[in-house]
Amino acid sequence: MRQLNVELGERSYPIYIGEGLLAEVSSFFENHGIGKKSPLMIVTDEKVAPLYLDEFTASLSSAGYRVVSAVVPSGEQSKSLANLEQLVSKALEGGLDRKSAIIALGGGVVGDLAGFAAASYMRGVKFIQIPTTILAHDSSVGGKVAVNHPMAKNIIGAFHQPEFVLYDLNTLQSLPEREVKAGLSEVVKHGLIWDESFVQWCIEHANDLIKMKPDALGYALYKGCGVKAQVVSQDEKESSLRAILNLGHTIGHALEAVAGYNELLHGEAISIGMIGSAKLGVRYGASEELLRVTTLALESCGLPTRIPAHYDTDDIIAAMMHDKKFSEGTVVFVVPTEIGKVEIKPDVPVQWVREIIEELKQEA
Repeated sequence: MRQLNVELGERSYPIYIGEGLLAEVSSFFENHGIGKKSPLMIVTDEKVAPLYLDEFTASLSSAGYRVVSAVVPSGEQSKSLANLEQLVSKALEGGLDRKSAIIALGGGVVGDLAGFAAASYMRGVKFIQIPTTILAHDSSVGGKVAVNHPMAKNIIGAFHQPEFVLYDLNTLQSLPEREVKAGLSEVVKHGLIWDESFVQWCIEHANDLIKMKPDALGYALYKGCGVKAQVVSQDEKESSLRAILNLGHTIGHALEAVAGYNELLHGEAISIGMIGSAKLGVRYGASEELLRVTTLALESCGLPTRIPAHYDTDDIIAAMMHDKKFSEGTVVFVVPTEIGKVEIKPDVPVQWVREIIEELKQEA
């Protein structure tokens, strides 16, 4: 088992990464002081529940915990106020109180939704992240929790740090190949913003990562979580440095919104967005090598690098205007200067972004 720590003073917490950790889950709860007098609520989705919910519930129950569970539909559309209300109803019916904990068992959607429920229920209860996707190695660390509005992604949210993150690599073996590849998008992103040598490692080991070889996957997730932990430890609430984690997300979130959150997976949209950011980097004076290596890293992992031709440019720009990073006439962008280094540009002209979106569509 590997362990990392997110250093946030009193809110510091560990990330555990290894195989077979779910079998020992009750000991992690006990070691972190999760009490047995107040009920716990597990939130999961319709894909994960048949695989792990019964085993997980039985493990906690046998250790003396009282457990209720809530199962939401799979997919980004579950991050809604309607589903949040259902979780709160389930928590009230289950008798959750201020000393209870809400546990996210699933991918990034489940983590965001369950985390926002934990942040808002009774003004905040304990929260535990148990990610079951590769993509969630990013979203499960850092305490950003949210639900979507039909006009904008993650616009209703909070910062609510977990007690700990428990990452059992065995749960990843059930992922479809498309979701494996989509998850690798955020792995590559952590290299692109922080560590050039890790980007090269990802290119060299892309086939092993896609095939889910445990040694390669464990190392990649450890490195990715490590970057996230370092950044969050320095800037918990995104006042400065943490914004670099948004590489590719300005265009990516807009693509997800235009697609209705059901055509492109999050990692696929972010992959395309990172190509757009690299193109911006070249416009600001970076070498063409930046774009070449970025494209190679993402395509090696089987990720898309072009916008589907049927997406309307005006719709994409309109979606960006609802993003938290938009201001009148300009957009805040994370722009790479070289592999492993980025800058936050507060005033990227929307016209440049429009031209790059058109390029990404024409090259499809």
